[in-house]
Amino acid sequence: MRTRPSTAARASNGALRAVDTDSTASIEPFDDVSEPDAPNHAEHAHGLNGMNGSQRGSQQGSQQGPQQGPQQGSQQGSQHDAPHEPLSPDDPLAPLPFNPYKGNRGVTRAWHAMKNSLAGFRVAIREESAFRQELTLAAILIPCGVLVPVDPVSRVLLLGSVLLVLIVELLNSSVEAAIDRISLERHELSRRAKDLGSAAVMVALGMCLMTWLLIVGPLVVQWLKAWL
Repeated sequence: MRTRPSTAARASNGALRAVDTDSTASIEPFDDVSEPDAPNHAEHAHGLNGMNGSQRGSQQGSQQGPQQGPQQGSQQGSQHDAPHEPLSPDDPLAPLPFNPYKGNRGVTRAWHAMKNSLAGFRVAIREESAFRQELTLAAILIPCGVLVPVDPVSRVLLLGSVLLVLIVELLNSSVEAAIDRISLERHELSRRAKDLGSAAVMVALGMCLMTWLLIVGPLVVQWLKAWL
């Protein structure tokens, strides 16, 4: 048989429920309630800043704060304890390797640069037939550009167009030498690089020819008409 609770028991249960309801209703959801054994958040943050290892940070963080403790402890511990790894040569922040040829300063650097430039001219004249041909053409055109009766701006254009051909030819020769230094085998990229350098020389030659025709051409026509 089921026994019904007595009247005294039912009264005591109702009183307990009323006390629980009053206590929970008096506590607002945003009250700062701290228990004696609960961790303090300020001390928790201060402790995380002073951790020395990722293992200690993860253990104490898991005990004090289940969400922020392990992450902050592991990050700060790795920052304090992990040794700085050396940068790879491909890293843009890595220091450049020491170059003994870049150690000169001032007048010494200018002197060595001039010697290297003269050595480059000698190599180009000795090894590059195209540069020899263009240098011969420049030896003819530069005196003509100095003696032709034109205004200063036109004279600069005449001489600059000739020098531009020599500059582009030197750059093309340097590209070809670098490619041959890497490999002498036939490759599509090597052929493309050399063709692009030759195209640059052709554009410089076309610019030089156009400049001389537009500036000196009318003068030559006038001289021919005067003689005839």
